[in-house]
Amino acid sequence: MQLGKTKPKYRNRKVEVKGIKFDSKLEGLVYLKILELAKEHYFNFKLQPSYELVEKFKLNGKTVRAITYRADFELKINNKVFTIDTKGFETDVFKLKKKLFAYRYGREVICIKSVKQFDIWFREVIKQ
Repeated sequence: MQLGKTKPKYRNRKVEVKGIKFDSKLEGLVYLKILELAKEHYFNFKLQPSYELVEKFKLNGKTVRAITYRADFELKINNKVFTIDTKGFETDVFKLKKKLFAYRYGREVICIKSVKQFDIWFREVIKQ
């Protein structure tokens, strides 16, 4: 083991796809699938959109930072917005942020565990 290098906590590997860095191989593969599907279907997407879950506030004269959540993708399909997160494992922090997101934005985060699952989900949504 080399000093200064640590193993990823959840076995994810950072990858670069078409010049864009992703936090995991799955995220990069889903991005490629999105690009492939964009050739067949019309929809808009954003990479790594950020959402404010709790606004910053003052407490005892000190500012407490806002709580934010950065998803992997946001897709707009048939005028509906979908927030996508690729996850091999859902941490407790993610589960909490997912609930805060649903409360604040009135929609759920779609958790994707494989490219196949994403493809099936997408093809169902695009039909609607």
